[in-house]
Amino acid sequence: MNDDNRRRIVFECSAYYNLCDEYGEMIEGAEAEAQISENDFSLLPKFGEAFFCPLRDIVSISDNDYKISLVLSSKEILTLSSLGYKHEDFLRILSKLYNKLILDDMLITDTLRKSGIKGEFRYFDGDGNERHGKCLPYLYETAILIIPEKGELMRVPYCDISTIIEENYQLTFKTGYGEKFIISQMGKKHDSFIRTLSEVVNELSIKVQTSLKELLPQANPSIIRRISRFMKEGKAAKRSDIETISPEIWNALEKGIEVIGIKEEYKFLETLSQKDKICIGLKKDLMGGMTGEYMWFLIPVYSTNHTAPGNAIAMEAGSTEGAGKATYFFRLISRKDYSGLNDMEYLHTACNRLLKNINRCMLAINFRREPIYLSDEKISEPRYKKYQYAIRVIPELRELRSLFIGRVIHSSVEQWKEDSMDLLKFNVNAKDDKVKWKKDRKRKQNTDIVEQQEQA
Repeated sequence: MNDDNRRRIVFECSAYYNLCDEYGEMIEGAEAEAQISENDFSLLPKFGEAFFCPLRDIVSISDNDYKISLVLSSKEILTLSSLGYKHEDFLRILSKLYNKLILDDMLITDTLRKSGIKGEFRYFDGDGNERHGKCLPYLYETAILIIPEKGELMRVPYCDISTIIEENYQLTFKTGYGEKFIISQMGKKHDSFIRTLSEVVNELSIKVQTSLKELLPQANPSIIRRISRFMKEGKAAKRSDIETISPEIWNALEKGIEVIGIKEEYKFLETLSQKDKICIGLKKDLMGGMTGEYMWFLIPVYSTNHTAPGNAIAMEAGSTEGAGKATYFFRLISRKDYSGLNDMEYLHTACNRLLKNINRCMLAINFRREPIYLSDEKISEPRYKKYQYAIRVIPELRELRSLFIGRVIHSSVEQWKEDSMDLLKFNVNAKDDKVKWKKDRKRKQNTDIVEQQEQA
């Protein structure tokens, strides 16, 4: 074999491994030589079949009580133990190479502003659970990236950050989702890191305010600043929030929707919607170099009338470079729950939560829509390999795919309206949350499917 084609082993050591199925049943276990290369790892038992796994087939890495657990894409769980004094090095190197690949798969095209600086982090999730350790924090154009020495990386968009505090050479920031991050021990590079972070956050704020001022030239600076807090980095702001500042601003945003060519879609869905919960967002230079304004909306359609079209949030987008091409619909709550629910407050709460989540999800995937609507069958094709990995490593993308009902392509306004109503009616009649609407299904076929589900 040519030396250039050989796997380059980065690290190896002795270990004991257990391989279990998704139900925890033992499949095999043995002593083996564990090897890590740049793209995979393998286990070589003294007698037995070698175990080979590409790093991209790892779903998660955890470390507890000197045991390293790997959840694999096959749903199997591989546990490594008895690594001795090489335990820490094995975990550190595996995590580093895994995170490098994950970063390539996250569908983010972002500009690096500050390279990773050695430091330490503490992370508390919304329930107060803690992770901590050494890390490399990076500053990108739209997010902070924290790559732990052990475990999986964390990406935090600046628009998700609600507060930032810097004191005693320690950076603390909280998100609107109840998370808390503390970064410290950056040494002499602490000041330059803080300075760059401040610059990036201010630049993003100015960009949002500039876009708003261009769209709303009559608005005074105070109003522009207040509204920009709801519309950071392209977030869609809720009508009720904007109108507490200025009803005129909301009217101007709706006129912007008209300019980019999706007025008919917006107006039609508005007649079906909970109007005060409609959201509109705008962003410049989306998806690399687009010079015009990119606007998008989220329109919730639901009620306690279970026969009326609903249980959905519609999403549409367009730009001054061209009109939108499709409307995307997401399920609000479980179809079985919706069919018998008469609690409007519950629906409002569910709607507020989902609007917030869709905002976060769309930012996490940089507004890419193809990986949302492609079927599992399509995703499995070699040309969509990057999406296969993205679905594994981006929980927000998995959430959008699970809630996705279908998309309505624009051919003519009348055809779009007919298809949209067909989708919404299908959604309230179907019982299985996994069933998607398709254009090639006629109304009778939709009814037949629902009847078959009910009989089953």
